[in-house]
Amino acid sequence: MTDHIENPKLEDHPADNAEKDPENWVTGDEPMTGAQKSYLTTLCEEAGVELPEKGMTKAEASERIDELKTKLGK
Repeated sequence: MTDHIENPKLEDHPADNAEKDPENWVTGDEPMTGAQKSYLTTLCEEAGVELPEKGMTKAEASERIDELKTKLGK
């Protein structure tokens, strides 16, 4: 029987779709991600409010998401 050899290909790697992780949406002056905009758009539609503005930063979008989640009781 052979000893188990660590395979670096099996180690944890950052997700290729890291922009879909809400933890990555919270801060930053860079533009909001596509996944973040999609989620914010969905919340706006559910709440019956104006859709997100173009050019929102990650931080602004995260704040708006939090407001809408509170409003919707999520």
